[in-house]
Amino acid sequence: MESTYILLQHYWWFLVSLLGALLVFLLFVQGGQSLLFTIGKNEIQQKMLLNSTGRKWEFTFTTLVTFGGAFFASFPLFYSTSFGGAYWVWILILLCFVLQAVSYEYQAKKGNLLGKKTYQVFLILNGVLAPVLIGTAVGTFYNGAEFYVDKANLTQIGMPVISSWATPFHGLEAAFVPWNLLLGLAIFFLARILGLLYFINNIADEEIQKRSRKQLLVETILFLVFFLTFLVHLLLQKGFAVNPDVIDPTSGEKQVFLQPNKYLLNLIEMPPVLVTLLVGVVGVLFGIIKTYFSANWNKGIWFAGTGTVFTVLALLLCAGWNHTAYYPSLADMQSSLTLENSSSSFFTLKTMSYVSILIPFVLAYIFYAWRALDLRKINRKEMTENEHLY
Repeated sequence: MESTYILLQHYWWFLVSLLGALLVFLLFVQGGQSLLFTIGKNEIQQKMLLNSTGRKWEFTFTTLVTFGGAFFASFPLFYSTSFGGAYWVWILILLCFVLQAVSYEYQAKKGNLLGKKTYQVFLILNGVLAPVLIGTAVGTFYNGAEFYVDKANLTQIGMPVISSWATPFHGLEAAFVPWNLLLGLAIFFLARILGLLYFINNIADEEIQKRSRKQLLVETILFLVFFLTFLVHLLLQKGFAVNPDVIDPTSGEKQVFLQPNKYLLNLIEMPPVLVTLLVGVVGVLFGIIKTYFSANWNKGIWFAGTGTVFTVLALLLCAGWNHTAYYPSLADMQSSLTLENSSSSFFTLKTMSYVSILIPFVLAYIFYAWRALDLRKINRKEMTENEHLY
């Protein structure tokens, strides 16, 4: 049973990581929103851009909610520690998505209270802040967060709170850690790249196509600067490793310690994950380079998008697999969360695994819905004749 339990824990970390990777890909909606006034130089062009991203924003929001739900069900101690302690970061992320939903719903309605431009500014705020905040939150998987965990508190009838935050900022301090912010900016510029590639694929307008290809170079340079700096630092830094053979006498859990080059060692010791990372990086670069140099090629979003999923999946697997603490505590190293000490019960993981068999059918439906929405490319004529527009 023990080996099966460990297998289930790793299986659910894979599913959570896959959802996180899909979420980063779907942030092309936010990236596209942040480019509204950069690519759209007049009202009709801006309307085409808004309708291009507007038909996909529900996919991003649904994936975010599913990601949070899967994390809660499979690793509830992370949910209670991060969502319950670092709540300001998560509140800001959710507020960004609420602004997005409200903006798409009301901006095109006549007589709306705040005016169309205000709602467009809200979309740009969502496009900038959501990727940066999500990237900053993910950065704590590698750089740690300020919290304590004491499972003995479960016996306290008056206050059975296992996790507590060590600072009064409740997660906002993560935004002031340079390496967290670096990852946030890398995801932001990646989202803008994916947004440009999606515009090229989805909008039949020569000016938007030309402007998007030109902007692609700028965003790619900025992305590579931030991403490569973060990646090199990640591979060279000390990581939070778990010693499977030593029990810490204070916490009663397996000992957590700092190991040099931990994440580099994870890639070396897990060749499939390393291959996934390399394939992902090549996919992203191929999608960008071929789109930039081929004036009539518009399939870059699928290569770069698939590459994004592979790359993020590999990085998240490095954070949790191979005896690694996926949510390190800077306040108390032995409070760090691992797959073993933070997961649901064997019965819960086993039951949910049966339910996860339905995932391919859900993905098939998403593919069908996506394809139905993209059967016809967005053009100027549609913006003037169709009444159901954002």
